[in-house]
Amino acid sequence: MKFNKNILKNRWASNALAISIGVLVYLFFSHLDVVGRGIAAFFGFINPVIIALIIAYVMDPLTKVFEHFVFRRMRRETARRNLAVVCTILIILAGFVFLMVALIPQIVNSIITFFNNVNVYADEIRTLLANLQEKAAGSRFDFSKILNGGQALLDTIVGKIPSNVDSIINTSFSIGRNIMTWVIAVIMSIYFLADKSRLQAGFGKLMHAILSERMFQSSCKFWNHCNTIMIRYIVGELLDALIIGVSNFVFFLIAGLPYNLLISVVVGVTNLAPTFGPIVGGVVGAFILVLNNPWHALWFIIFTIILQTIDGYVIKPKLFGNTLGVSSVWILVCIIVGGRMFGVPGILLAIPFAAISDYVYNNYILVVLENRKSKKRDRERAQAEKNGHEAGRNESTEPASERREEAADERGAEPK
Repeated sequence: MKFNKNILKNRWASNALAISIGVLVYLFFSHLDVVGRGIAAFFGFINPVIIALIIAYVMDPLTKVFEHFVFRRMRRETARRNLAVVCTILIILAGFVFLMVALIPQIVNSIITFFNNVNVYADEIRTLLANLQEKAAGSRFDFSKILNGGQALLDTIVGKIPSNVDSIINTSFSIGRNIMTWVIAVIMSIYFLADKSRLQAGFGKLMHAILSERMFQSSCKFWNHCNTIMIRYIVGELLDALIIGVSNFVFFLIAGLPYNLLISVVVGVTNLAPTFGPIVGGVVGAFILVLNNPWHALWFIIFTIILQTIDGYVIKPKLFGNTLGVSSVWILVCIIVGGRMFGVPGILLAIPFAAISDYVYNNYILVVLENRKSKKRDRERAQAEKNGHEAGRNESTEPASERREEAADERGAEPK
């Protein structure tokens, strides 16, 4: 049965369509929880694909380096691309294995140290509370209720930790239950990297068939600019995190502080998150060190403040330059909103989103509004000129007798 488009010209059909759309909008907003669960279930099904696309996108710059510089003399494009992908994967796997081999002993050592020294920490806190109580008695201020509450809380925590070691370990191991999803995503990302040219060509043909030539060229320009922003941001952030981590590792070696590699990796990874990431890295590193020696934690905090100051005023401006040109207030708004809506991924993507939205606002929205205002001004000017020409033609087509009578009246009005 063929649909008759002329039926929409009827008044009852347009009213029925408007009512149907209104009912659908009402059902959508009145059942947002159901819609949210449906969207979450959908993304749960395609989660490995999304993760694979993100991994492939992040690894693509390194693959391009191998493809265009290391294997540039190879004539076959497919072989050159495949070798570049293999080298990229080998480098990432080697780095991951090195980090695991170096980090796992330090993590295990820090956990064992913490559980072995729980009673020591508790005794030190009890001594501190007792000293506070003596000073409070001398100053005639009753701290007894506060101190007794703190003592009871401390006893509860110390008593609970040994009995819940198994649950803590089980919770730690439960983090690795999604390994299969990540393995599938990594395998898919390899295929995405290897077939990048074919996928891009197919998607380009589809968009060229759907869009007009003008819209297609405009879309290509827009996505190329967005891709440039994202690649520059990713490479800059990775280099900045590497510089911060290596600087922290060198400081730990010079100062003779423990857990040098563990804390350096934590500081470098958390530095990827703008604004709040360095604070989190400093707190985690100080907590690990204070369990071993409070003075080590103090020196680490001082060094972190100095390093983050240098990073904010010297390193990042050199890496990013002024190419983004985004207001710091808008970046802060994007970080807060992105973190509230999407968590850690929202915080990580806040700066490129702010840069892309600023580009869209300045190069598309403002341009459209200015063109619309300019066209309106031109129409008003043309209408004014048209009215002026019509007034001139009316004056030129007046009867000659009327003009002679007006001239005679003017001569008669002259004084004799």
